[in-house]
Amino acid sequence: QVQLVESGGGLVQAGGSLRLSCTVASGSSFTIRDMAWYRQAPGKQRELVASISNGGVTKYGDSVKGRFAISRDNTKITILLQMNSLKPEDTAVYYCYADLAQVGLQYRDYWGQGTQVTVSS
Repeated sequence: QVQLVESGGGLVQAGGSLRLSCTVASGSSFTIRDMAWYRQAPGKQRELVASISNGGVTKYGDSVKGRFAISRDNTKITILLQMNSLKPEDTAVYYCYADLAQVGLQYRDYWGQGTQVTVSS
């Protein structure tokens, strides 16, 4: 059983900062390729916020470039999303994503439960 455990969401005023964390938890060995954060606002499609490959290559959605930063710790099973200069339009449920394979199984997509980020104007 693989779980993506998210934390760090909440309510913040416009211009403020939040940091999201996501850790992969599993009772068996696994290998991770890419990890990412996606978000979904009410009435909108889920969109990529930021991704990071196993080699540390990062990608960002156009709306967050220069404000958000994704990083991965040395164990490579935890990712952080530092969100600065937050805007009301950043309000959404943020989901952690991992492209992961448990031992003996193929790579597949895993998603966290989501954490709410609300930015007040």
